[in-house]
Amino acid sequence: MGLTARIRTRDGWAVSHAVVTVADMTGAQVLRAEADAEGAVRDATPMEPGAYTVVVTAVGYAPAASSLIVTGGGTSRSSGAEGGGGRAEVGTVTLARQGGTELPPPGPWTVDPVHSSVAAVAQHLGISSVHGRFTEFAGSIEIAPDDVTESRVEAVIRAASVDTGNGMRDGHLRSPDFLDVERFPEITFRSTGLTATGSDRWTVHGELGMHGVVRPVDLDLAYLGTGPDPWGGTRAAFRATTELRREDFAMHYNQVLQAGIAAIGTTLKVELDIQAVQGASLPA
Repeated sequence: MGLTARIRTRDGWAVSHAVVTVADMTGAQVLRAEADAEGAVRDATPMEPGAYTVVVTAVGYAPAASSLIVTGGGTSRSSGAEGGGGRAEVGTVTLARQGGTELPPPGPWTVDPVHSSVAAVAQHLGISSVHGRFTEFAGSIEIAPDDVTESRVEAVIRAASVDTGNGMRDGHLRSPDFLDVERFPEITFRSTGLTATGSDRWTVHGELGMHGVVRPVDLDLAYLGTGPDPWGGTRAAFRATTELRREDFAMHYNQVLQAGIAAIGTTLKVELDIQAVQGASLPA
């Protein structure tokens, strides 16, 4: 029969060094297996029908436990993980960084642009997507000491650094049809407040300035944890997403195909993966 599982971080990355341990109801270990490079566990050790406890551990992550019921027919059901049913499948187990539920230490933090990304996805021809990113940006975070919802975020992106992997397309995006980088060289974001949506998730309310227009924008923010880096510093990781409408920022250019489909979608999905280093500060 054997056992299968998939080990992932909260943002979907494989945890290749995870260890899965299975114990029976007496506490005796019946199986121990390591995840492969894809975070997958596939162990062919036969398992007798009964109830088991599955514990997944990995260095730097908080352990995760789930229950597993193996029936005589060879099926299984697990709790505490996605999936279940069929040949002792634990499903997908999500590991949180050790201490990830604790907030970052209060004080100033500076975005590390080398280990961060600002990306956007637009629909193309109604059937596929075009992915782009900005390669030049800077940002600061101020974690409030008493009430985290009073924390502040500021960021500046150089509009001309847009990169979709195609020079002609990038030139068009820099033109007055879209970003008009000669007149509006910077895209700015300044937070105006935070609302908690979970122990490690917030909605960041703010104002986005782009193409000469300033509009309110909300970011869905997930805090991924804090830890030391190889250079003696402390880093915090965040992931944020939002969706923008081009027409809200006076970018009305489009081409309509014969079938009536717009060549370029009217909305942009924005994805931010941020590493911030403890230190430096926001302007008063």
